[in-house]
Amino acid sequence: MHPNIPYAKGPEIIITCGSTDGFAKTIEALSNTWDKNHDRPEEREGLLVEEFSYMNAIQTASPRGLNIVPVNIDDEGMKARDTGGLEDVLENWDESKGKRPHLIYTVTIGQNPTSGTLSVERRKEIYALCCKYDIVIIEDDPYWFLQYPSARSSRSASRAVQESRRAAPGTRNFNAPNSSGYPFLDSLVPSYLSIDIEGRVVRLDTFSKTVAPGSRLGWITAQPALCERLLRITETSTQQPSGFVQSVIAQMIVGPHDPNGRGGATDDAGWETDGWVRWLEGLRGNYERRMQTMCNILESGKRLVKSGRRRSMADDWSVVETVSMYDFVWPLGGMFVWIKLNFETHPLWKEVDHEKLSHGFWVHLTTDKYLVLVAPGSMFATTEEIRVGKSWSYFRICFAAVDEPDVAKTSHRFVEGCKSFWRKKNVGDIEESVAMGLDDTFNWIQR
Repeated sequence: MHPNIPYAKGPEIIITCGSTDGFAKTIEALSNTWDKNHDRPEEREGLLVEEFSYMNAIQTASPRGLNIVPVNIDDEGMKARDTGGLEDVLENWDESKGKRPHLIYTVTIGQNPTSGTLSVERRKEIYALCCKYDIVIIEDDPYWFLQYPSARSSRSASRAVQESRRAAPGTRNFNAPNSSGYPFLDSLVPSYLSIDIEGRVVRLDTFSKTVAPGSRLGWITAQPALCERLLRITETSTQQPSGFVQSVIAQMIVGPHDPNGRGGATDDAGWETDGWVRWLEGLRGNYERRMQTMCNILESGKRLVKSGRRRSMADDWSVVETVSMYDFVWPLGGMFVWIKLNFETHPLWKEVDHEKLSHGFWVHLTTDKYLVLVAPGSMFATTEEIRVGKSWSYFRICFAAVDEPDVAKTSHRFVEGCKSFWRKKNVGDIEESVAMGLDDTFNWIQR
């Protein structure tokens, strides 16, 4: 899958009980635990992360005492330059907070939750900084196969904006002059492994997004010396993933060990690599259609016509005024749309606490009329400062969580929920939504 890894004898691979297990073993191998009750502050090690991140990883690292250090993001993902970018964080590191971080955890394709997809150009910038400051990159890439070539052109067409010159998925053979042997795989934005000339990338993959969630089977690709250490950790912890799961997936792809067994193909043979790649390409197409459906509906519905019309000086026409309720990024990969609610355009912006307004909106969407459950940005804020400062503006919507025919219905209900919430003009209406609290939400989830 990655034909251009510049290791003399190639990389090594070790199987895991999914990406989170792989991440836990990697940080165990590459970091020391720290306890505020026993260790000095300057001994504390750090982990660099996107400012909004997959919280299972953060919750795995935090008990080890690692200092969680956020790096600012943009539409692509982690920023290399500018204020709050990786270079700024490292150059201006305050040693009173502990050691300068030596690890990065990053999701580079369809980042969870922001959906950012990191270009090759940005990867090279970040990799150069990691070489300069001796940082290991832990690349968690569960959505690598789910890259959407159509997203950028659709965004440009719907918003009349010029496309970025940075190469997007599907625009060229990223593996040239080498090839994986499969045009689909060659069209995907490549891993950090493809530029890893110093052996400082640990890549995490999983079957959970391409076969079945909860399969708890994945693999690590890294330099052989590190995989040997990870193997020793595995031998004294999980030992190996479930043998049953391994056999199911192996039989589906490779074929049955028993001549009378059943594989994944229609003739009961295994898919083999050709069939596996066809499955992945078909899966990508299915999710890409869902993404297009959701984003087109969100795009057309993001502006609300104000109830009144401003009269012109002449009486034969009037001005229709609109407000933007939200903005979002068309995802180039993954399963999510990251939405920023423009609460400053809400009629009660100056009268209601901003976190309360956001919570009221979240509860409002879960009422019987809309039945939409979005993930609030606070779930993904990596520090308390980010949670309080701006996480209340953001929500994550998943287009992979419902059947394809229901994506349009759910998206329309989200838009209508936004419009009805923006028409609330009494503080009491917001208080009522907040007062409904979590109980009604949990009752709805249990239906």
